[in-house]
Amino acid sequence: MSKDELILTPEGLAELKAELEDLKTVKRKELAERLKVAISYGDLKENSEYHSAKDDQAFMETRILQLEKTLTKARVVKSIDASVVSVGSYVKLDDIEFKETVEYRIVSPAEADAHNNKISYESPLGKELIGKAVGDVVSVTAPMGVIKYEVLDIRAK
Repeated sequence: MSKDELILTPEGLAELKAELEDLKTVKRKELAERLKVAISYGDLKENSEYHSAKDDQAFMETRILQLEKTLTKARVVKSIDASVVSVGSYVKLDDIEFKETVEYRIVSPAEADAHNNKISYESPLGKELIGKAVGDVVSVTAPMGVIKYEVLDIRAK
C-alpha cells in the first residue's frame, strides 16, 4: 500500500459516494436557497443569517473537495482472507487484563467510527492487528498503560 493510497471497504466506498452526491445535489441547493433568503434581508455586513450560510457553504465545499480527493486515492478491498486480520475484517479480541471480549471491524481512516466499533487500520490497535492470526497477542500503548489483546476470531462478514 502506497502512502497516498486509501484502502476502503465496499460499504465505505458506497457511503462516501452517497455523501458526496448528497452534498453536491441536495445540500448545495438548500444552501443556495438559504443564501438567497439571507441576501433578501439586506445589509450583508450585519446579517447573521448570511454569514452563517456563507460559513456553512465554505465548510460544505471543503468537505466536497476532501471527499473527491479521498475517492481519487481509494482502492477497494475486493475479498478478505479470514486467516489473518486485514482491512474489512471483523476481529473478536480478548482484553487479557480485564477479561472482556470486544469486537471491531478494521476499516480505513475515512470510515472509522469508534461508536460503531469500526477502527482505522492507522490507529494504534489497527496497526498492531493487521496481519495477525487467531491466537496472536498484541500490545497497544494507551494513556492508562499497555493493553494486551488476544485475537479470538477473524471473520470476513
